[in-house]
Amino acid sequence: MILPAHLPTTLPLLMAFDLDGTLIPDAGREVAADTAQALARLKTLGVHLAIITGRDTPPSQVCRAMQPDAVATNNGGRIMVGEDLHSEASFSDADLEAVLAHELPGARVVLFTADTLYVDLPGDMKPEPWMQLRQYRPLTDAPRSGILKAGYYHPQVSDFAGRLRGTHPHLVLTGAQDPYPHFLTVTPEGAHKGAALTLIADRLGIAHDRTVAFGDSDNDEAMLEVAAFGVQVGTLPLLARHASAQVPEQARLGEFLHAWADRLQAAAPA
Repeated sequence: MILPAHLPTTLPLLMAFDLDGTLIPDAGREVAADTAQALARLKTLGVHLAIITGRDTPPSQVCRAMQPDAVATNNGGRIMVGEDLHSEASFSDADLEAVLAHELPGARVVLFTADTLYVDLPGDMKPEPWMQLRQYRPLTDAPRSGILKAGYYHPQVSDFAGRLRGTHPHLVLTGAQDPYPHFLTVTPEGAHKGAALTLIADRLGIAHDRTVAFGDSDNDEAMLEVAAFGVQVGTLPLLARHASAQVPEQARLGEFLHAWADRLQAAAPA
């Protein structure tokens, strides 16, 4: 793979990865062997690694393969640096009330706390496979505090997103557009991937101009925008303006990372 000439090759570097569609295939649970090998090389060379994902829990297989220095979940709303909880953003009572007033008949709704999912599955709708990996309870049992993220699945979810942006512009909304037109995620004020990347870099003592972000979807736009070097995985037009480099398909990420590790190794002092 041909890499751009301006690829950063001076340490320290912080590389932050989205999961679905970026580090792993959509709805996947394991890192490809060549990608895992490249990540191990990068860590050996002194690169710091982070996961910044919309998921509420990264797969254990991914964490074992990557050994990340930091993990941000819920689109950056919950941040762990090493074994320490750095921050956790939850909705205020008023914001949660607005988020739940969705007016989407038949919508599938999921509320996330740190340890439980609260799910509304209308009609004959069955839980998604990822839900069955977590403890989940009926939406009617959800508490009114400690809610970290809300997710909606409905054909008209973009209409609700537009109304919520108008009445509560401080909330963070992703989805409701390509590549997820029927899926909307809402997180509290300030809970987005760009803020997570900045906070992780600060906690690890890495200058912001030494940060690299990898992403493929609209919820990655914030971290690609603030990263010193953005890598787009895939071809979503929305991200192109933030990308310093592109991996055209997720299956080629390992090849790209190995080539970067080669550059870092070549630039290292003898």
